[in-house]
Amino acid sequence: MNNKSAIKTFEGCTDTILMIEPVAFGYNKETAVNNYFQQKENHQSEDIARIAHAQFSGMVKLLQNSGINVIVVKDTEYPPTPDSIFPNNWISFHKPSKVVLYPMFAPNRRQERRMDVILTVENETGKTYDLLDYSDYELRNIFLEGTGSIVLDRINRIAYASLSQRTDKELFEKFCKEMLFQPVSFHATQQVGQVRLPIYHTNVMMCVGEELAVVCSDTIQDENERHRLIKMLNETEKKIIEITEEQMHCFTGNMLQLKNKNGEKFMLMSLSAFNSLNNFQLEALKAENELIVPDISIIEKYGGGSVRCMVAEVF
Repeated sequence: MNNKSAIKTFEGCTDTILMIEPVAFGYNKETAVNNYFQQKENHQSEDIARIAHAQFSGMVKLLQNSGINVIVVKDTEYPPTPDSIFPNNWISFHKPSKVVLYPMFAPNRRQERRMDVILTVENETGKTYDLLDYSDYELRNIFLEGTGSIVLDRINRIAYASLSQRTDKELFEKFCKEMLFQPVSFHATQQVGQVRLPIYHTNVMMCVGEELAVVCSDTIQDENERHRLIKMLNETEKKIIEITEEQMHCFTGNMLQLKNKNGEKFMLMSLSAFNSLNNFQLEALKAENELIVPDISIIEKYGGGSVRCMVAEVF
């Protein structure tokens, strides 16, 4: 693959992102059936929602202070959508002017899809987006949850997906064909009690930036699948930063590379992810990026997602 010609056409990271300001964030029973990162509530729901909103606002401020353009759209009170803070699961934007909507596993998450959000992004960017809508696949219980299910190497046009109840292989390959990505799928699992179960989203076990990849390859039990993934990352000249399954549970795989208006690169990660990294891993990340490290511990604990899940990149 000719990376140089691809770079002329596609971008690896963006300076503009979409975030949804939460109104009623909380523990979602519908997603907890296969999101083993979530923890049950042990505080009042009102306290959780209040702290989550403060952590969301703090993260927005850190991003804006780094020169990143943050488009914030406030969630609606009705219908109640406790996971609206994670928009990357239902929408993704692509250069030059494509927006994709995705089928969601949890019925109460399907209500997060809002056309007015797309209109707000169009007004902010001055662009008109062509719509590609896969949401009807929900009627057949087929799911593909955006850039939670799919980790994109936008420069090299490669899409990575860990198959699960929320990430259907055939629909993933259809997305890749229509959006001109090469599909790389595998089965990643995590230890839950005495058994290993599928990891609900690919973006908790790996992150791909322009020059590096953070990956928990030990979660891929099949040796051929693991070898294929590492081979693809090596062929696209990514500096591979391996993380452990214990680090993955601190959302260390749930990072996102961004840039500001001056072209300076940043790696966005949560405080829990940052605290889990060793010096070698930190130095590898800092070699090409400044770090943005918000504390979103309540969002991670009860939502089962982290910083990457809270951001929809806008191209």
